[in-house]
Amino acid sequence: MNGDGAVEVLRAEHVTRELTGEVPVTLVKDASLAINRGEFVSIMGPSGSGKSSLLYLLGLLDMPTSGKIWLDGEEVTTLTERQIARIRLEKLGFVFQFHFLLVEFTVLDNVMLPMTKLGRLPEKEQRERAEALLADLGMADQLRKRPDQLSGGQRQRVAIARALANDPLVILADEPTGNLDSKSSANVRDILSELVHDGNKTVLAVTHDPEFARAGDRQIHIVDGRIATDGMRPD
Repeated sequence: MNGDGAVEVLRAEHVTRELTGEVPVTLVKDASLAINRGEFVSIMGPSGSGKSSLLYLLGLLDMPTSGKIWLDGEEVTTLTERQIARIRLEKLGFVFQFHFLLVEFTVLDNVMLPMTKLGRLPEKEQRERAEALLADLGMADQLRKRPDQLSGGQRQRVAIARALANDPLVILADEPTGNLDSKSSANVRDILSELVHDGNKTVLAVTHDPEFARAGDRQIHIVDGRIATDGMRPD
């Protein structure tokens, strides 16, 4: 817990990610930040600035070349791949620009998948939880459809329900509105904002959309792999 009473859920200290090769590339350079429970944080920056690379490091989808990352008070950069995969499944939820729903599965089955993989709940409870999450997101009448029968905005709502399936500490979103029209974008933005302010979730989102970023509590700007600014939204 921080001095102001906030509970820290995610921290990175001096994190760098480099790609070796004939021409080495630094994706993220010496990044340090802390994310508290109940924050809605937007990561912005020019194309190729490293914002998605930083998100993937914080989401344990990639590991830093140097530096340390803590999730829920545990340093994760020293763990095995299997341990990290388990932590990712238990404590993190992901929403991507391209939803990555399995087209051969129904909406309901897509949302149940993370719960099935984690194996904490019996199938009946998995189904009930998936149905409840989809109902909360206005998708109760779409359970038996497949993703290719839905609009882009509907598919993204299913992806959000899937991200929430295992009740994660942090939801990480990479351009979640980048492939949507303005109405669907506003809907996804409002859903994520409500999860933070009404559901006490933590959301960390990469976005190129200033309107989306303004919905957050805090904006981090990345330039050439470095955190250039990190500040709270002005009231």
